[in-house]
Amino acid sequence: MPKLGVNIDHVATLRQARGGKVPSPKLAASEAQKGGADGITLHLREDRRHIQDFDLGEVRKSCSLPLNLEMALHPEIIRIALNFRPEKICIVPERRQEVTTEGGLDAVKNEKILQRVIPQFKKKKIEVSLFIGPSLKQIEMARKTGADAIEIHTGHYANVHKGKHPAELLKIGKAAAFARSLGLLVNAGHGLDYENVSAICCIPGIHELNIGHSIVSRAVFVGMREAVREMKNLIRTSR
Repeated sequence: MPKLGVNIDHVATLRQARGGKVPSPKLAASEAQKGGADGITLHLREDRRHIQDFDLGEVRKSCSLPLNLEMALHPEIIRIALNFRPEKICIVPERRQEVTTEGGLDAVKNEKILQRVIPQFKKKKIEVSLFIGPSLKQIEMARKTGADAIEIHTGHYANVHKGKHPAELLKIGKAAAFARSLGLLVNAGHGLDYENVSAICCIPGIHELNIGHSIVSRAVFVGMREAVREMKNLIRTSR
């Protein structure tokens, strides 16, 4: 059964809409743990649109789950991540004009900087993942640069009409199988919700799902603990 990493970025988005201290990502992480989350994901963006630097330490204090820090290849963020030492990092592309991360990292284009940066994290025993599309070429590069894992961008699957889901699922399944054959852990995320997550769970070898917006949205009505519990139940029963 895939593990569930709960992304709490959009709890901070709601907080930043007005400023102040509420709602608290720290409390969201604690409630997610009580709901059965296996890990907490948060994205410290260069523009600090949601998660702030102080949130890292606060979330660390509030729960004992492994932390997965999403981050761009920006010198300041790299420095912060190396000092913070989360259990995992996921290297993602980042553009200021996007609402959320819109696509996968081009590992081929970023080969040189990845080969320079990844060993710094592995030296500190931090698991490194690359957030990439279901491309065999990108997966080969992830392995070449020394990443431990990939996170397959599932946005296209989540956005297409239901009639086209089989083609997208096949593409993700082939990518997952190829990555596993290279010894990479396979995670997945982006756009997954309570209606479309089950099919992804049925793909062999998916290690972890990172889900944020749909859980936070559901939490508005039922609370974070229950929203996470409902998602965990879907994952558990999907097979």
